[in-house]
Amino acid sequence: MSAHAVQFHYAARSDVGLVRSNNQDSGYAGANLLVLADGMGGPAGGDIASSVALAHLVPLDTDSHPADSMLPLLREALMDAHEELTDRSSRDRDLEGLGTTCIALMRSGNRLAMVHIGDSRAYVLRGDTLTQVTTDHSFVQYLVDTGQITPEEAEHHPNRNVVLKILGDAQADVSPDETVREAVVGDRWMLCSDGLSGLVSPETIGQVMAEREDPGECAEELIDLALRGGGTDNITCVIADIVPAGKFPPAPPEIVGAAAADRHAKSRGGKGAAARAAGLGSHAVGLDDEDDEAEGRGRSAWWTPVFVSLVTVLVAAAGWLSWAWSQSQYYAIGQDGYVVIHQGIPQSIGPWKLSHAIEVTEVSLAELTPVDQQRLTSPVMRSSRAAIDEYLAGLRRTAEDARAAQDAHTAQSGQPQSGGPQSGTPPQTDGAAQSGDGGAS
Repeated sequence: MSAHAVQFHYAARSDVGLVRSNNQDSGYAGANLLVLADGMGGPAGGDIASSVALAHLVPLDTDSHPADSMLPLLREALMDAHEELTDRSSRDRDLEGLGTTCIALMRSGNRLAMVHIGDSRAYVLRGDTLTQVTTDHSFVQYLVDTGQITPEEAEHHPNRNVVLKILGDAQADVSPDETVREAVVGDRWMLCSDGLSGLVSPETIGQVMAEREDPGECAEELIDLALRGGGTDNITCVIADIVPAGKFPPAPPEIVGAAAADRHAKSRGGKGAAARAAGLGSHAVGLDDEDDEAEGRGRSAWWTPVFVSLVTVLVAAAGWLSWAWSQSQYYAIGQDGYVVIHQGIPQSIGPWKLSHAIEVTEVSLAELTPVDQQRLTSPVMRSSRAAIDEYLAGLRRTAEDARAAQDAHTAQSGQPQSGGPQSGTPPQTDGAAQSGDGGAS
């Protein structure tokens, strides 16, 4: 089994681009989950839409889901996000048309499950061959599929940015495309918004993905190429390599774009003529929030703009909701020889940490199995305190079973028993296990 164990080695990057004044993309890269969402619906609405999609999907980034449960969990999260967006849109006329594309790639063991809706894309590089895994839910893709235009004509079609299916569009089919496949060591996956795929050719994307070893550097170079091509839209990409488990140390998740703390950050620029023109300032570009929507990606014909006067209120509300959601999460991690429970998520915004330790349990790492000890070197996320308590109870049961098996083997071999699972284990641990089991029930 260990020979087939794999992990993600990942990075997420986003840029507002050279024309738009705010970032409506959101991206997430974690140990078991990758997400890309491209929001739409006005200067503030797109921010909220993509952030809502991430809020419903990110709690799935744990290592506790069986492979056969991945698609149902992803599908349920997408539908919950869709219902929230349509509800917001129906209750507030200024949010009519709130919507987002979404791609989520989830790992369980050596299996991958993916759901996709909209015109954001997923690519996989295997060896030197780049394959577009997703099919755009767009008007021009429909024309290509029905033989009315060629793929080459689609690249320059005036309606190439009209999307036929998104989360939040209550009047259209929102059933996502779904696939399950093997996680193959050596594969490199990339999720991206059309701000990248619309400006950088597949040939160039494949070349950069093959040449750049580090996922973060690869994402940076691809974004720079999109900026050189004009940077007419937000540009976001999430990259993950499939590598043998244990090759890289555990790393915290990465959140970029509208869902991140730096969602209003200006473009990093680039080296092309478009970047130099943008560098002259806002007068050179000549766009504010309202102009940005009017000059938008062509999708605006499908959406009613959100009034600029609501931006501050909506962004503040989104920030509060994000904070409230983060504090409903819990995780366990091994620290100083024991399992410690934290409330929140293992991330920081500047000097502010989004989690704090609430309990140092009496569960000693020394009494756990090697697999559980390794797993607890990085945060084990759960969506409630009850779920964390249940996880701890499972740790105790596994440790007790292993200890009983070892004692039985020792007795059978005629060796004297040590009187405990391991020397140095605190005597009160068994009592804590009993107490913890009762709290989880």
